[in-house]
Amino acid sequence: MNYAPLQGIKVIDFTNVQSGPSCTQMLAWMGADVIKIERPGTGDATRNELQFDPTLPSYYFLQLNSDKKSIELDAATPDGRNILTKLIEGADIFIENLHPGAMDKLGFSWDVVHKINPRCIYGTIKGFPQGSPFANLKAYEPVAQVTGGAAATTGWYEGDYNIPTQSGAALGDSNTGMHMLIGLLTALIQREHTGEGVYVYQSMQDAVINLCRIKLRDQLTLEKCGELTQYPQYPNTPIVGTPPRSGNQEGSGVLGWTYPCNNVKNDDNDYVYIIFQRGAKDFELACKAFGFEDWLTNPDFNTADARDRHKQEIYKRVTAWTITRSKQEVMDTLANAGVPCGPVLSWKEIAEDPSLRANKTIVEINQGGKIGSFLTVGCPFTLSNYTPEYGPCPSLGADTEAVLTSLGFTAEQQAQFKANGTTAPMPKPATPGTGK
Repeated sequence: MNYAPLQGIKVIDFTNVQSGPSCTQMLAWMGADVIKIERPGTGDATRNELQFDPTLPSYYFLQLNSDKKSIELDAATPDGRNILTKLIEGADIFIENLHPGAMDKLGFSWDVVHKINPRCIYGTIKGFPQGSPFANLKAYEPVAQVTGGAAATTGWYEGDYNIPTQSGAALGDSNTGMHMLIGLLTALIQREHTGEGVYVYQSMQDAVINLCRIKLRDQLTLEKCGELTQYPQYPNTPIVGTPPRSGNQEGSGVLGWTYPCNNVKNDDNDYVYIIFQRGAKDFELACKAFGFEDWLTNPDFNTADARDRHKQEIYKRVTAWTITRSKQEVMDTLANAGVPCGPVLSWKEIAEDPSLRANKTIVEINQGGKIGSFLTVGCPFTLSNYTPEYGPCPSLGADTEAVLTSLGFTAEQQAQFKANGTTAPMPKPATPGTGK
């Protein structure tokens, strides 16, 4: 059996860029019928961002919009409002991520949509929680990270680059999309009991804060105890007021750090991450694997608290050990001793990893045409009785005619929609004196 969990669910996707499309793509991969509303003539902004070919949609767009339908629609025109209303009448989910107030201005707020279709679940993604003093800020990925507590605790803790640093992970965008996905699926289950759709509101700031919750743990601990022993600054530099940037320290009480291997001069990612656990037996096994048995009787290292006070010495000695070995040698030696460790993998290594391809972590989608095949990240969880079939992304407006026909609009009406700018860009006025 390969039964799509969301088979029969219709989604109206009024989102663009990343936070919304990452959510709706997951809905599509789970079998929902996702109709993406795009601006006539231009479409989603990411179609034309960071393009590898000026005539083709970018990988940015392709990796977030497979298995959707695309219709061109200007919902601000009278006909556009009529079409969107008909779409909502048959929808299970309507989701948008426009700037605050945009849907109210268009006439499709939660209250309006709920009256059109009381069973429709309304999802909205905004930068900040309702009532936030930052509500009017335009929220991009870095804005979400700096207001969500991520940047203040990410980066180096000394030197010229001791500045709040955003993560390479899309904590503000795709992370928000996954949080919205949880909310929408929860609302679908709730509707089975109530028969009524609900309003699901997800802010980017909330999504980032949720992933950074252990930093709130550190804030509370610091206020209670006056110190944070897991940070690399301890005990030489007092930690005052708030959790600092922690470099590469693991952060949860065990001693973790990133160490260079023997090809680091030629490979910027030739590093491994190694963790010393706090337990005495675990530490003994690690010392034997490294050949550092002298640490077992050295009071500077033979207890977890002592190791907290001598982190820099540990970093230095382990570095001297790893720098003479390859990543694979380090993994083989430490894994056999049960030492938590992992190689730093570049995106080239991830993309070419045959095990990730086999497990559908990295999937290849055949877009056809001049694009051919491209790689994307597949569904991050697996179901024992369902595997998504990863299909291509729609060209702009590819499904406009089919969707409008399914709503009962005639060919004559559809021609009028194109002419009045509802489903196609309005013709540019002729330049005086040129006839063009």
